[in-house]
Amino acid sequence: MESSDGSSGSSSAAEGRDRAAAGPPLNSTEREEYERLRTAASVHHRRLRYSATSVLLILTFLLAPLAVVAAWVDSEVADTDRYVQTVAPIATEPSVQNTVTDRLTKRVVDNVDVAAFTDAVGRTLQREGAPPRVVQGADALTGPLTSALTSAVHSIVHRVVTSDQFAEVWDDANRRAHAAVVKVLTGEGGSAVQAGDDSIDLNIGTVVDNVKQRLVDAGFDQASKIPDVDKTITLFQTDKLNEAQGAMRLLNILGVWLPVLVLVLAALAVWSGPAHRVALMTTAIGIGVMMIVLLVGLAVMRQIYLDSVATTALPQDTAADIYDIFLRFLKNSTVTVLVIAVITALAAYLYGPGRGARWIRRAATGGTGATGRAMARHGMRTGGPGHWLDAHRKWTTGIVIAGGALALVLWNYPTPGSVALVLGIVLLVLILLGILAAAAGRVAPSHMSHQTPGKGA
Repeated sequence: MESSDGSSGSSSAAEGRDRAAAGPPLNSTEREEYERLRTAASVHHRRLRYSATSVLLILTFLLAPLAVVAAWVDSEVADTDRYVQTVAPIATEPSVQNTVTDRLTKRVVDNVDVAAFTDAVGRTLQREGAPPRVVQGADALTGPLTSALTSAVHSIVHRVVTSDQFAEVWDDANRRAHAAVVKVLTGEGGSAVQAGDDSIDLNIGTVVDNVKQRLVDAGFDQASKIPDVDKTITLFQTDKLNEAQGAMRLLNILGVWLPVLVLVLAALAVWSGPAHRVALMTTAIGIGVMMIVLLVGLAVMRQIYLDSVATTALPQDTAADIYDIFLRFLKNSTVTVLVIAVITALAAYLYGPGRGARWIRRAATGGTGATGRAMARHGMRTGGPGHWLDAHRKWTTGIVIAGGALALVLWNYPTPGSVALVLGIVLLVLILLGILAAAAGRVAPSHMSHQTPGKGA
């Protein structure tokens, strides 16, 4: 008893010392002041979080379009296969082929002096004593001869330009001289595509030489004496090329790190937000809006470019096709990021408390649960693994979603189609996991697994 009483006394003494150390209780005035300070500190902390999140979101939104453009430029400069894929359609684009054929035909025919030829014929006839009417008729041959020469040259040039061999030579030349893209973007190096002082030109010297040889083979022996003609065709004309090249060099440097920076800023914005799900949804929506702005900007730039190109320099349809070919991968990347942003925003909404989100979750859970229970009734129980999946639904869901995101990150150049494929696989895996978890069957009651020894023996 003494021991018990002694213990009680020691406990009471310890509690007394704790109360003494804590000080006397707060009166009403002191408690009000304490609550006021506590509320002020909480509000200040919340404002800091909102401010930090807002700054991070603004930086993310502003840098997201620039990151997409920078990544595109970096891929064009660093990846030869990607560059060849970009410029390859130029050789097979009908409008470009027609423009090249017309320009080459004109340049070749312009270098053939048909009038001098007919004058020589006339002088020869006159010297041989031909009638004056015949001599005068020689001059009339200038038009028909020019037309016939133009038709023959145009036909040969068109066959050369539209042949598979030309496309193969074009691809091979660009693959072996990938420095062309460096030339266009930085003004360094050289290849079939060259950057002039205020233009971007296509060098078609090989085609010109091929056409001259084809003319000789077709019986136009004098074609071998045709002087060298201008072997370049202007693709882009701009008086701001130097400034654009400077901007592209900067984008090339930022091509690798700027997208990483945007991802880090977005992650920090979601982490610092008072409500992580709302912050994630806001980030996704903002990035999606900026991708739409980028697409609109590219469309506006396209129209500005077409308006700046003189029809005498390049036909409108050819200029439009060249612009679209060069920027098609950039547009594709922009649409891909837009699709990912939309999917992310929808996923964040579906995890929220909204009525529609709850209904979709209930429907999905009900569907997988009914399928799993039907499997269990037919003897296809998953047992222990199913119980483990059921107990760790959040972990397995997170791992599957993270795996899908990692697949897109590791995908060299994801497209909207690849995003849809990964999304479909993720949804399919989640459905299968839900079915397997529901097919585990009932857990045996605990009293059945702990029988009294000897009972039933």
